Amino acid sequence: MDNEFKNCYSFIDTSRGIILREDFIMLDVKKSLDRLTWNTQHHYAHIEAQHDFIRAWAVQFEMGYTDFRVVQISLQLDGGQHELLARFAAAYEKVYDYEYAFAAGGLEGFNQQYGDKIADYKQAADDLLKIIDEIRAINGTVK
Repeated sequence: MDNEFKNCYSFIDTSRGIILREDFIMLDVKKSLDRLTWNTQHHYAHIEAQHDFIRAWAVQFEMGYTDFRVVQISLQLDGGQHELLARFAAAYEKVYDYEYAFAAGGLEGFNQQYGDKIADYKQAADDLLKIIDEIRAINGTVK
């Protein structure tokens, strides 16, 4: 990156969690990780308890994808976290599949597709939460 470009874009925008400086870009992913953790835990609990679909759940699901992408982009920008990025994306995709079944088909649709696989869903959620904790441990050093 040439110096002219770097100097044009040297700023800190904390309201959006973006820090763009002359030598690196770092996204503050703490809140995204917090929301992904909350969604993963609460969405699993909601489905396990066999609660009906509610619009708030769908909004959280949709916003969770945005949080996933923020974390994914941050890991991509780092360039040195490829293995963690791959595991994070794979773990998120597994949880996403379960959650999408509920978002698209409600409780009935989820149960038709995954009703006998709730233990697999729990394992997928736990795996994602562990990886989120790994990312949380390096948050602030990802650049």
